[in-house]
Amino acid sequence: MDLKTILEKLVSGTITLKAAEKELRYDRIREIGNNIAKLDPSREARVGIPEVVLGSGKKYNDLLRIVNGILLDKDVVLVTKLSSLNLVKLRKAVGRKNLISESGVNSTSLLIFKSRYKLTNEGGKIGILCGGTSDIGIAEEARLMSRAMGCRTVLEYDVGIAGLHRTIKAVNKMIESDVHVIVVVAGMEGALASVVSSLVDVPVIGVPTTVGYGFGSMGFASLASMLQSCSLGLAVVNINNGTGGGAFAARVARCIYKS
Repeated sequence: MDLKTILEKLVSGTITLKAAEKELRYDRIREIGNNIAKLDPSREARVGIPEVVLGSGKKYNDLLRIVNGILLDKDVVLVTKLSSLNLVKLRKAVGRKNLISESGVNSTSLLIFKSRYKLTNEGGKIGILCGGTSDIGIAEEARLMSRAMGCRTVLEYDVGIAGLHRTIKAVNKMIESDVHVIVVVAGMEGALASVVSSLVDVPVIGVPTTVGYGFGSMGFASLASMLQSCSLGLAVVNINNGTGGGAFAARVARCIYKS
């Protein structure tokens, strides 16, 4: 049981104070297998961010056990950085359990939730832009994370500064849509984040990607560019960290939306 359920049952008299105390102690950690994983069922109640599982580096069977363990307590889980094979296998496995899954364009992430779970749109509105088609997978990470946290998203992909008229049109759409915060995903020199930040009056979060080659390969050029931006109001997360960018954006959007 999550924290809210325990408290509701305590107030209604369904469980005793001693039972609630026991549940709260247990609720701190859920162990999976023999030192495979230690889950944090209270995370969403504590910090407002649902469970996220990093898929890379995990064996499929361990991954499936972790996802199943999370869904014992929770209605939603986001799995990121999956291999193509594990994404297909996991999607089929959760489908057999009548769970709903959502991926995205060129995405390696999978949002899994129970059919009774209603993803809300009450957490504010987030704009997500990306520089080129190769950046879409990371942008979709941010979208799925934002969705898991109850935010609406406004999307504009392939709007990099190589065709500045595309960028301006996309920024105008964000302004007209009254987004509370904007996530900008870009590789190469990462200049898109600076341009967007110079044109809007809302917080901008830059997500550098590994799209690039030569001296700018592995995302170092785009990360350095965003960190050294002359445009104020721009925050930056790690290379390819669409999930982190989406989580931070959702936190900002929810604070503004509730105020």
